[in-house]
Amino acid sequence: MIDGLFKKYIDPLWEMPARPLSRVLTANQVTLMGLGLIAVVSVAYVWHQAPFWYALTLAIAFSADSLDGAVARLRHESSAFGGYLDAIVDRYQEMIAIAALAYVSDAWAAGFFALSGAFLTSYMKARAAMETKVDNVAWPDLFERQERIFFICLALVCQSLLGSSFNIIPGALWLLAILTHATAVQRFLRARKLLKGGA
Repeated sequence: MIDGLFKKYIDPLWEMPARPLSRVLTANQVTLMGLGLIAVVSVAYVWHQAPFWYALTLAIAFSADSLDGAVARLRHESSAFGGYLDAIVDRYQEMIAIAALAYVSDAWAAGFFALSGAFLTSYMKARAAMETKVDNVAWPDLFERQERIFFICLALVCQSLLGSSFNIIPGALWLLAILTHATAVQRFLRARKLLKGGA
């Protein structure tokens, strides 16, 4: 929802930090760097299990997802493959982050349903685009990727404030599962209306 509604205002903000990167790295390299950072901070979380530091490093690592688009614009190298690579890497980033949360909290079922909801949210739009023309930014749904990232980081910060005596991460993952599947249903209904000629 954040990305869909405010993309044109948010994107220019990333161009300042992206400018020095654009001199030495391509957009695709920045995308892959973001994946590497997510993997490193997630493995580190499995080891140190400090939720605040994971929230902080995860937020920084996820920022590469926005930097790659800014680098592409600055280098005038936007491409179909770059967009495709970015979408694939996004899915792997979420998979790694949710797997780390599920592992540390021993909440595999909640992690599975949270991840499947996130993947289905993405798939609902991608599959609709195979049937008809779909606007890339006009689907401002409830719990898109930016909201999911914010939610995960917020849950980790709350966990760090509560301490180890009360583990809220499994409950947060179940709530994330409910919200992502609700978003998938929301996208299904929009696609249904669009494909039946109602939009």
